[in-house]
Amino acid sequence: MNNFFKLKSFLNFGWHQAMSCLFPAYIFAMLALTKVIDIPFMHRYDFLLLVCILAQVLMIRFGIETMDECKVICMFHFIGLALEIFKIHMGSWGYPEDGWSKILGVPLYSGFMYASVASYLCQAWRRLQVKVNRYPSAWLTIPLGAVIYFNFMTHHFIYDLRWVLMILLFVIFFRTYVEYTVLGVTRRMPIVLSFVLIGFFIWVAENIGTFLGAWYYPHQTNGWNLVKWGKFSSWFLLVIVSFMIVAHLKHVKGGHFKRNSHTRFNESTFQK
Repeated sequence: MNNFFKLKSFLNFGWHQAMSCLFPAYIFAMLALTKVIDIPFMHRYDFLLLVCILAQVLMIRFGIETMDECKVICMFHFIGLALEIFKIHMGSWGYPEDGWSKILGVPLYSGFMYASVASYLCQAWRRLQVKVNRYPSAWLTIPLGAVIYFNFMTHHFIYDLRWVLMILLFVIFFRTYVEYTVLGVTRRMPIVLSFVLIGFFIWVAENIGTFLGAWYYPHQTNGWNLVKWGKFSSWFLLVIVSFMIVAHLKHVKGGHFKRNSHTRFNESTFQK
């Protein structure tokens, strides 16, 4: 009976994870579709932008996503788009296809790939009734998140601080852990481990994305190759920035912002 319950809990957890990944999965499905089918009278990038916007509208319409969650996702869209424009200018990666909806070489749909990370975090937070325990002070996390984001740009000109930042992250979040509930049973996980796991799966998703031609790295110009393992550290750091933004917005929305407190966000936290 105990083993049966464990299996049931595992499947239930997997179901919630799958539902939380609904928007990212939809984007990959559209990438795969447009990889094998030519869209008439429209560039691929423009079609992807339209279907991403349509997905957001439908998710709100059918109650899969709340309006406040949509606002968070839009914020990530613009944050990601700004980073994309800079990185394209520096030659870090590229979008080789034509499109009417490209700004400075970056198709607007690309921002939704960053937004999909925020979508997953918001959905998983609500579905698994996430609690954050011993969350560090905003005086530590907000400046750290800002430095992490800008380091993606400044490392082209000055010393890359990513390894210094990763050490600081382990120090600052050493005591922090998350609790999540599956079938009435609450489990816990060190928050840094959750960052690592999410970052790894995004790296896997990035390999799928480049294989489907969403974008390419310089070493993939003459054919697809595995995304370099070093990109995992970038996604690990980006996940932390994403989590910080979502966490602080939920703090503000729920009025629960207290230093090193046991913090819980109810399912209604992000409801209008």
